[in-house]
Amino acid sequence: MPKMKTLKSASKRFKKKPSGKIKFKQAHSRHLLANKSQQTKRAHRKRTYVSKADEGRVSIMLPYS
Repeated sequence: MPKMKTLKSASKRFKKKPSGKIKFKQAHSRHLLANKSQQTKRAHRKRTYVSKADEGRVSIMLPYS
């Protein structure tokens, strides 16, 4: 059976942690920052984890991670 392909765009955006959770960088933190509150900008600096509902979908995109 042939190897499964990793979705390259997903491999650049998501990292799987040893605990099994999938980490990613939040959106809305690149431009138009003058309109956003300081609290919002601070919150978007951190990496967050993919929700349980989406974990299955992301894991299919990253078969070998």
